[in-house]
Amino acid sequence: MTAAVPILEVHELSVNFGTLLAVDDVTFAVQPGVITSVIGPNGAGKSTLFNLVSGAVRPRTGRVLLDGRDVTGERPEQLVRRGLSRSFQITNVFPELTVRENLRLAAQILEPRTKAFLPTSSSGRTQERVEELLRSFRLDEREAELAGFLSHGEQRRLEIAVAAACRPRLLLLDEPTQGMSHGDTQDTAALIREIGKEITILLIEHDIDLVMELSQHVMVMHQGKKLAEGSPAEVRGDPAVEAAYFGKRHAAN
Repeated sequence: MTAAVPILEVHELSVNFGTLLAVDDVTFAVQPGVITSVIGPNGAGKSTLFNLVSGAVRPRTGRVLLDGRDVTGERPEQLVRRGLSRSFQITNVFPELTVRENLRLAAQILEPRTKAFLPTSSSGRTQERVEELLRSFRLDEREAELAGFLSHGEQRRLEIAVAAACRPRLLLLDEPTQGMSHGDTQDTAALIREIGKEITILLIEHDIDLVMELSQHVMVMHQGKKLAEGSPAEVRGDPAVEAAYFGKRHAAN
């Protein structure tokens, strides 16, 4: 039986900002249909790694492959068309637009470019996708609400919906539960689990219990380097991870 080709491959990726080596020779792969999480202390290089993979930052060395194709250095909009989308650590929606308008703008990429200058009423694929997202993300009762007036949990849910609007094959979620209440965190976890049935997910998350509950594969970063990777149980039992990450967390509690 032939092994599945990873949907994402990162080879020896590095970037520095002046004298700071933010990501240092990181190699890993994301298998299709798997929720993979990246964890590590603050400043470990997790969000910078996402910026490299998603095209926001160009690496100094190394390669990024999407479905086996070298996409190193491609711009974010190019990667979106190739099936890679992402959310951000800080909520990133248009606060003065309604929920529906935020989703419609994001889903517009599904239309052929020949329809770019036609009225939105002619955008059948876009409208269909918006209706799907409103239902799936339980935003239908808030569709006419300005995004800026949503609760924090609803805004985060909207941002994930915006990132998923283009029907990506790989979705990068950067700390989607940051600042959420316990109830909102559990709702978002259930949502991520449901999305993961259709879309491969690469997740940065600070809530370790949530990571261990959701993920099939975990990578740990420390000081810009990959410290360890494996199943949740393997990572939890790794002495180097315990010393560098879990031990610090336990000591602070």
